[in-house]
Amino acid sequence: MSQNTKNYYLPGASLWPLIASISLFLMAIGLTMFLNKVGPGMYVMILGFLSLAYLLFGWFSEVITESVSKLYNKQVDKSFRWGMGFFIFSEVMFFFGFFGALFYTRNVSVPWIADAQLLWPNFIATWPTAGPAATEAFTPMGAWGLPAINTLILLASGATLTWAHWGMMKDKRKQVAIGLILTIALGVLFLFLQAHEYSVTDFTIKTGIYGATFFMLTGFHGLHVTMGAIMLGIILFRVLKGHFNSHDHFGFEAVAWYWHFVDVVWLFLFIFVYWL
Repeated sequence: MSQNTKNYYLPGASLWPLIASISLFLMAIGLTMFLNKVGPGMYVMILGFLSLAYLLFGWFSEVITESVSKLYNKQVDKSFRWGMGFFIFSEVMFFFGFFGALFYTRNVSVPWIADAQLLWPNFIATWPTAGPAATEAFTPMGAWGLPAINTLILLASGATLTWAHWGMMKDKRKQVAIGLILTIALGVLFLFLQAHEYSVTDFTIKTGIYGATFFMLTGFHGLHVTMGAIMLGIILFRVLKGHFNSHDHFGFEAVAWYWHFVDVVWLFLFIFVYWL
C-alpha cells in the first residue's frame, strides 16, 4: 500500500522490478541461444521482448497515474533527477566496458599477437583483424557513407528535441509536439539505415574481435535508440494529454537527457569504430 507523507511519497510494494529482471534475463538467454543455434532461442528472445513491452507499459502507466494525481512534490522530483543521473552514469560505464575492449584489442592485443607468429605463421597482425584463424578477407565498414549520414540524422534529432524543449519552457504545446514527432521520425530513420548497413556488410559478429566489437557496440547503441524512441513516443502522448507545463515536466527532461546521451555515444562510435 502506498503512503503519502508530508515530505515524500512512498509507493507500495511492486512486482515491476521482478518482471524487469525476468524480461531482461529472457532476452539475454534467448539471444545467446539464438546466436548459437540452440533450441527455441528466437522464441525465448521474443518472449523477453514482449515481457519488456508489458513492463514498460505497466510501469510507465503506474508512474504517470501517480504524477497526474499530484502525489509527487519537489523532494520526489529531486530524487527522480538523481536517479536518472545515476542511471545514465551506469549506461556510460556499460559502453565504457565495450570501448575498453576495443581499445585494448587494437592497441595491446594485436601487437602482442604479432610476436606469436610461430603459432600462426601466415597471420599478419593488423587492425581490423578477423583473428589468426580467419581464412577469408573482409572489408571493414567505412565512415563516409551510411555512418556519416546517420551521424547527421542523430545530430539533427538532438536539435529537434532541443527545439521541443524550448517550446515546453514557453508552454507552446504545438511546438513541443512537432519537435517530438520530428525527433522520433529521425530516430526511426536512423534505425532503418543501420539495419540496411548490417545487411550490406561482408562480415558478421563471428568475424573475429573486429566483428564482435563492431556489432556489440553498434547493436547495443541501436537498442538504446529504440528504447529512446519508445520513451519519446510516450512523452508525446503525455504532451497531447496536457500532462506537462513549463514548470513541471521532468518526465520530458529525463527522456531528453537519455536521448542526448545516446547522441554523444554515437559520436564516439563514429570516431573510434568507423573513422579511426
